[in-house]
Amino acid sequence: MPDDLAPLMRSWRQHLHAHPELSLRESATAAYVCAALTALGVPHIAGVGGHGVVGVLSRPGAGAVGLRADMDALPIHETTELPYASRHAGVMHACGHDGHTASLLGAAALLRDDPAWSGTIYLVFQPAEEGFGGAEAMLADGLLARFPMQRIFGYHNWPGLEAGSVMLHEGPVMAGAANFSITLHGRAGHAAMPHECADPVQGLAHLILALNSITARNKDPQEAGVISTCTLAAGEARNQIPSAATLGGTIRALTPATMALLKSRLTEIARHTARAHDLTADVDIFSSLAPTINSAAETALAAQAAREAGLRVALAQRGSMAAEDFGRFLEVLPGAYAWIGNGPSAPLHNPAYDFNDAILPVAARYLAAVAKVALI
Repeated sequence: MPDDLAPLMRSWRQHLHAHPELSLRESATAAYVCAALTALGVPHIAGVGGHGVVGVLSRPGAGAVGLRADMDALPIHETTELPYASRHAGVMHACGHDGHTASLLGAAALLRDDPAWSGTIYLVFQPAEEGFGGAEAMLADGLLARFPMQRIFGYHNWPGLEAGSVMLHEGPVMAGAANFSITLHGRAGHAAMPHECADPVQGLAHLILALNSITARNKDPQEAGVISTCTLAAGEARNQIPSAATLGGTIRALTPATMALLKSRLTEIARHTARAHDLTADVDIFSSLAPTINSAAETALAAQAAREAGLRVALAQRGSMAAEDFGRFLEVLPGAYAWIGNGPSAPLHNPAYDFNDAILPVAARYLAAVAKVALI
């Protein structure tokens, strides 16, 4: 790796960290990526699926591969007090997308100067990964027709995993996810006269317990799945039974079949629980993400590339119930998603989290190596 590339990647990463932008608002981030690609002499197209950017490295040859990084930040107030801490109150790169973007730019620099490949490499800088459908938006905007890649690869930094080590999964890497909101409607009235009311709060209490039975009794115990109730809202007065009560939460599963089962049973149980308490139920399931499932051949290819690049590689025994929008790409293309260890650090989505700049050269080498092996 050129002596000046690691410091350059660090400067890119820390600039992005200091200037985070939320999903669907990544205009300045996209402009910064475009400027960096221009400085590297890499042709690119902006405005793909919103604020998405696609860089193009091409030489005579038939193969085409995609490398993807995400760009958006989270609505979290940073507490690191680092010199490059977020300058935007209530917004921070708490998931490391700043590092993913900087390392893909670094991979572009490595590949630009490496004569040992031929074909086309598409550098996919994705917006709106954090539950806002950025992958789907890029696909809907003709990503594969305009940039006809045959495979796609990406990675996520992973706190707690040995810094710079590469972990790959044969099959599910991260869960599919969906959010849900259930509102129970009843009849309001005086809390001292509950017999004249239809109490949605009591119905909600029974529903929360009933939802737990889905993963305990409807799902194969060897298949991973989670339903978590995370928000509750009901009433304004302590002496009134309200007319409505709402709960919200998340559904997670590692396979599409389990996800479909959990969604179906949640809807059925909500409606039947409501009926049992003389209530009605409105069920809304939204913001669905596909599970991230690696294809076998591409997982083996990625492991081979990482080893040839001199990186430490391990195969994981199980995936994570966290979710990742990269799964949408893997529904339509073969590919593999890796974890690269961030070392000891605060967890993802934590206000004290920071991407480990020491792994930027590793991540750039990994991405460049995977692209080269995929084009052979």
